[in-house]
Amino acid sequence: MAAAFGRRRFMGGFVCGAASCWAAWRLLLSQSQAEPGPERAVLEGKSRGVSAEEFRSRGDAALRDAGSEPGEESLLERYGFPEAGTETRCYTNHALSYDQAKRVPRWVLEHLSKQKTLGNADRRHCKFRPDPNIPLMFSAVNEDYLGSGWSRGHMAPAGNNKFSTRAMAETFYLSNIVPQNYENNAGFWNRMEMYCRELTERFEDVWVVSGPLTLPQTNDDGKKSVTYQVIGKDDVAVPSHLYKVILARRTRTSTEPLVLGAFVVPNDPIGFSHQLTEFQVNIEDLEKMSGLVFFPQVDKTKDVKNICEVDTCKLMGFKEFTLYIVTRKVQSARTLHRLEKAMSELKEAGIEPDEYLLKLHKKKEEELQREKQVAAREGKAG
Repeated sequence: MAAAFGRRRFMGGFVCGAASCWAAWRLLLSQSQAEPGPERAVLEGKSRGVSAEEFRSRGDAALRDAGSEPGEESLLERYGFPEAGTETRCYTNHALSYDQAKRVPRWVLEHLSKQKTLGNADRRHCKFRPDPNIPLMFSAVNEDYLGSGWSRGHMAPAGNNKFSTRAMAETFYLSNIVPQNYENNAGFWNRMEMYCRELTERFEDVWVVSGPLTLPQTNDDGKKSVTYQVIGKDDVAVPSHLYKVILARRTRTSTEPLVLGAFVVPNDPIGFSHQLTEFQVNIEDLEKMSGLVFFPQVDKTKDVKNICEVDTCKLMGFKEFTLYIVTRKVQSARTLHRLEKAMSELKEAGIEPDEYLLKLHKKKEEELQREKQVAAREGKAG
């Protein structure tokens, strides 16, 4: 990433204020064009709102047209406009817009590549914590989630950032988290995230926007209403649905159209009998639901193809997914008890371990036995 871009980040992210956001994005864009990098995609998601400076300029022009002299400042903004905190906040490999009232993100944008999914960053060294860039009065805290019956669901997942310890740690800020059904988080949503990483095998660049939705429901009387649960002392909003928009480019020099897909899933358990295509929606419908325009610099009427027609949109099946989860548990096991518990889950599911898992289990078992013996000797010596 360009050095100038790095100097403007602070406390894990930086904020573009209402009055200066447009100018800041223009400056960062010009610098990124001079020194392109994989994060340029994040910069290109800038706001197109009218800045306060432009507002003042228009107001002065209107006063001149009316035959009046413009004052030093507009009376309308004499004491400032209300601040919603929805400005774009940028981090090492994701950007987001935060909803201060609901204590969850409105959207989270990330860029994936093969290189970014590889590396030594380990989520075991990361902890959920409030985003230091969000005022505490508007932030969720871990205690809001504890005992709530809801998990802390990543919008930009940790697994997409193995290339950088810092990038992975930033995904654990609660500004990137929503209350999510446990089974959905560990199951269907997890498999969607894995599919996005799989896309980097076939596409050089993948952009993903994820976020929560609170959609209206039809009552018994036929009327629609929007209601949602809140958790914790900070009243963190529990979404009814989650969305994910995927945009992929074959290569940076390819003449192929971009591929695009939009998906909306309920914040409920979703079994293996359901396919990803069941939850695909028209991008315009999702934009109406969310009030957001996704990838505004893309002409979605002619410059893109349906991702599920170009690619598989096939999620990992039960057997393959269970082997994957157990393999991760074996790798991270810190005691012989946890190691055997992980393998017993595979047996209970009626799945035979593959050759790779058997070798991994044997290696891990020998490693933990050595550690146990060393600990026993040190205990006797003490």
